[in-house]
Amino acid sequence: MSNGLIPATILTGFLGSGKTTLLKRVLTEAHGQKIAVIENEFGEENIDNDILVADTEEQIIQMSNGCVCCTIREDLRSTLSDLAERRRKGLIAFDRVVIETTGLADPGPVAQTFFMDDEIAESYLLDSVVTLVDAVHADEQLNTRQEARRQVGFADRLFISKADLAPTAALDALQYRLRQMNPRAPQRSVHFGEVAIAEIFDIKGFNLSAKLDIDPDFLADQAHGHDHHHHHHDGEACDHPSHHAHDDDVKSFVFRAKRPFSPAKLEDFLGSVVQVYGPKMLRYKGVLYMKGSDRKVVFQGVHQLMGSDLGPKWAPGEDKLSKLVFIGIDLPRDILEQGLEQCLV
Repeated sequence: MSNGLIPATILTGFLGSGKTTLLKRVLTEAHGQKIAVIENEFGEENIDNDILVADTEEQIIQMSNGCVCCTIREDLRSTLSDLAERRRKGLIAFDRVVIETTGLADPGPVAQTFFMDDEIAESYLLDSVVTLVDAVHADEQLNTRQEARRQVGFADRLFISKADLAPTAALDALQYRLRQMNPRAPQRSVHFGEVAIAEIFDIKGFNLSAKLDIDPDFLADQAHGHDHHHHHHDGEACDHPSHHAHDDDVKSFVFRAKRPFSPAKLEDFLGSVVQVYGPKMLRYKGVLYMKGSDRKVVFQGVHQLMGSDLGPKWAPGEDKLSKLVFIGIDLPRDILEQGLEQCLV
């Protein structure tokens, strides 16, 4: 990487979703990359001892293909700074870091470490949060565990494992449910952790890019919801009754506007929203049309941490449009929508 920062990937997912299988593949495959894996998983799912000699005093183990494996005994921050220091001194070599969180962890604090801690931010660049979802047990896990729902809301990419073991209708319903929770994250079914390395790394999920990808099916759902409230014709009432069975607390919504925002009003409003709802806001991102600027403004955030930047100029003839997506827990959609409306010029 040109800027010398070490890219980091957070790998999260429910117990039994295949994170360990995926990691084994990453650690043992000859992909020519030297990867440091930080294990934050204790219990029966630990990477097998034939790969990891867990009872050695040394907690950083070099693999035969140049990868490094490390079990967290202190906190993540000190482990990351220790790895970066050893790398600077030439004691170990690695190109990137993968952090595996425990099956029930909230990826939020892990992600925040990369932004809040200056020393970590000087060495590492958070690339993305990748979440594995177990197709067979997902419904039950999403129904009973908020941590599982948070992991979905946080994700930049969703990989659905064991998809071949789930009935087609159940898989469709699951994908629909995941899209309602997180329309930002592309979904892909994977077989036994067989994911191409290119699909996990360099996703740039935390980049402030002027592109805001939202699942087009989700947008179609939203449009459908607004336009056809009152006139269901026979036969088009609702072809997926099961889809509406879940009212998850992790929800997403998209706000769009053709009128420009007043920069001062928007800054005040977003500032106050983040103060009040920050802990419940998982991921949010927007590409904004601002009054008085010929450039797009890009912003995004994790919990209370929000950053913004000037993007490229609006192209001649391009439709100037603001588009924002918010993903969070029980977010008050009406308050957010009204507030954003009031920030428009």
